[in-house]
Amino acid sequence: MATSTQFIDHLTEQLALGDRFTVRKMFGEYALYLDGKVVALACDNSLFVKPSEAGTRLAPTLPRRPPYPGAKAYPVADELLDCPQALQELLVQTALLMPAPKPRKPAAARRPRGKGPPAR
Repeated sequence: MATSTQFIDHLTEQLALGDRFTVRKMFGEYALYLDGKVVALACDNSLFVKPSEAGTRLAPTLPRRPPYPGAKAYPVADELLDCPQALQELLVQTALLMPAPKPRKPAAARRPRGKGPPAR
């Protein structure tokens, strides 16, 4: 089951982080970004926070499970959805611990997908 746009809208409203918080749809689910860093995933209408020291320190009792088959277990923060301050603090602290995103190559330097070097 894919995550609903209503779930994403509710989450965005609860967090109230403005332009700092962005969402990108991926394979029917969503990657959630704070200050350009992936901090969580929304899968099957559940919020999976990236594992980090922040989660261990701020929400040690959150249940853990994989967001999709084959993934490692992530803390599931569904119980914090109605506690905007706690959820916001968890995501802000998680973002502080995540590495900066790698700079993207300019569009002209990228090869089209599926187009490798010509066969010899």
